[in-house]
Amino acid sequence: MVVLEKTLFASLSRLAQRDGISLSLKAHDLIQEAMEVEEDTYWSKKAQKRAKPFNPRKALSHQKVWQLGQKLTIKASKKL
Repeated sequence: MVVLEKTLFASLSRLAQRDGISLSLKAHDLIQEAMEVEEDTYWSKKAQKRAKPFNPRKALSHQKVWQLGQKLTIKASKKL
C-alpha cells in the first residue's frame, strides 16, 4: 500500500487519465522510471569514485589485458 498526499494523488490521477491507463499502472510506470534514475545515479557515482584514482602510467595496455585474459581462459579450461 502506498499513501499519497492529496495533491500528488490528483496529479497522478490526471496523468493516468491523460494516458488512458489505470491509476495503478501509471503509478507503477512512474515508480519504475524513478528506480531506473536512482540506479543510474548510483552507478554514475560509483564510476566517478572509481575514476578519480586512475593513473594512466599504471594502466595496463590493451595487449597486456588480452594476454592476461588468455592466460586465465587457459587456466579455467584446464580445470574443466
